[in-house]
This record gives sequence, structure tokens and C-alpha cells, in this order.
Amino acid sequence: MRDSELKQPLKRMTGATDVIFLENIQRLWSGYGQIIRVKLPGAMPKDVVVKHVRYPTVQDHPLGWQSDLSHRRKVRSYQVETVWYTQYSHRCDSLCRVPECVRIENHDDDLLMILGDLDAAGFSVRKYRLAEREVSVTLRWLANFHATFMGTTPEGLWPIGTYWHLDTRPDELANMSDAALRNAAASIDEKLNKAEYQTLVHGDAKVANFCYSKRGQDVAAVDFQYVGGGCGMKDVAYFLGSCMHEDECERRESEKLEEYFGYLRSALAQKRSLFSSDAIEREWRELYHWAWVDFHRFMKGWSNDCWSPEDYSERLAKRVLDSIHGQKVE
Repeated sequence: MRDSELKQPLKRMTGATDVIFLENIQRLWSGYGQIIRVKLPGAMPKDVVVKHVRYPTVQDHPLGWQSDLSHRRKVRSYQVETVWYTQYSHRCDSLCRVPECVRIENHDDDLLMILGDLDAAGFSVRKYRLAEREVSVTLRWLANFHATFMGTTPEGLWPIGTYWHLDTRPDELANMSDAALRNAAASIDEKLNKAEYQTLVHGDAKVANFCYSKRGQDVAAVDFQYVGGGCGMKDVAYFLGSCMHEDECERRESEKLEEYFGYLRSALAQKRSLFSSDAIEREWRELYHWAWVDFHRFMKGWSNDCWSPEDYSERLAKRVLDSIHGQKVE
């Protein structure tokens, strides 16, 4: 559907007197549509972002991962995102800011999500590398998000969140050359899934999915295709790995976890949660390495890149494997 063909649906859905297309923000992964910035005179809000999904007949994955399973996973991810915005997103406050859900229409092969424009709301900065303040405010966002949804049953969402979850990635698992890690994948997945304390995880908490204020003191998040149940360490490990080099992640691991759990304690207290922050921290600190290695497992199957045995991820994988096999972990 071209921009001109979107005018009538957008006017009908919002009551706008006109539709002004401002910017094509990006194409969706594998040719599944586009995200565009639009102004809607006569509507409230008038500044919106439209996520327009069209399910293609021919897929165009940049690394060649085209399959019926991949297509069904993407379709399911957009269905999950509609449920997230219509049934869950209103629970997020200013400390875990997300776009306002204006209107959503879902047809057989066409989906329109009209969302509040975070740029217009003061979150206009996108980053690839973060300053220290921005790392901190993102950890604060994650902590408040996890506190908000602590103990929530993910009805209509992914039962187990994250885009790399094992059950949704059999092709990547089969592609792994690391037999030891491949054979341990189910045990790692089970360890994380059986955590007593579960929340909702964003599921794709990389730097590119956060929008910052101009001075870096506030942040909001987008892209909730893989939101679902899980241990919050999945988001924290993935985020830190996306914004720091491995050697820095290793060197500052204790510092950054202390910072995250400080924010989590404050958020749970502010929300007068009945969950024990001390108990959550005890359990989740132990699971941080498991969450890191769970994503590392996916990457080794997805990209087939080579890792040195001395790399942080490989050393963490060895520690987790030794734990699984009952060996002493030094």
C-alpha cells in the first residue's frame, strides 16, 4: 500500500481532516512493511508514527533465513505487538515510557498501528553508542518495566519472551557448530524458564530500540514484537551487550548489575509491590550469566561467527556448561 493509499484508512481511523506524510523512518525487517512519521490535522494526537505491516509473498531476509517457520514467527510477533499495545502498554508510566496506542486495525494480510510520536514527545535522539548517563537511564527503564509487570501472566503475548527463544529458533540451533553448547541449550532454557520470579521482558532491548531525550536524562522504548514472560536478566544482558564491548561488559559487570538492582529495589518499593526485592536479586544475579549464554547460543547458530576461547562470552559459556555438568566452577 503506497502512502497515498493510506490516507483514507488513516482519516477513517482517527477522524483527521488530512494526512501529511513527513518521513519514512525505516523498512521493517525482511520486507514486511514500513514505519512512517505522519501529521494528522484535526486528530488527537496529531503527531503520530504509523507502523504499516504487509505480509509478503516473497521474503527478503538479509542473511538468507527464509522459511515458513520464520514467516510464521514474524506474523506471530506482529500479533503479539498489537496485544501489547492494546492490553498492556497503558500500565507503563513515565519511568518506563512507551508510545501511546492511538488505534490499531488488523486484517488478513495488512496491519496498521497508529502510535504516538515519541519525537514530538521529547524523545528525538537515537544512539548507537551510549554515554554513561544514557546507560543508566536505560537500566532504570528496564528495572521499572520489570517491576511494573512482575508476576504478570503473559496472556496473548509470547509465553516466553525474546526473539532468540529456543523453541522459536530450531534452524539456528541445528546450524551450530559448537556441539557442547548446542546440547546444553535445552538445559539453559529450562533454567531460565523455571526461575521463581518472572516478569515481562521487552525481548529486543538493544540500543536501537530506545529513544532518548536531547540531554539524555530520559528514555522511552519501542518495538514490542517479542515481549513476553521471562527473567529480567535476559533484557539486561542483551542491552549491556548491545551498548558496550565485551571486555567492558566483563570489567563493569558487577557495577552495572548493582545499578540495575538498585533501580529495581526502588521501583518495587515505589509500586508497593508484594514481591521481595532481595529474593528477586538473589535469584536473578545467579541467572545473569545464563541469560548471557542463552543469547550467545543463538548468535553462534545465527551468524556462524568465530569466537576465541578467551572471549568473555565463551568463558561464560564454559562456566555455565561446567555448572550443568556438575563440575566445580572457578
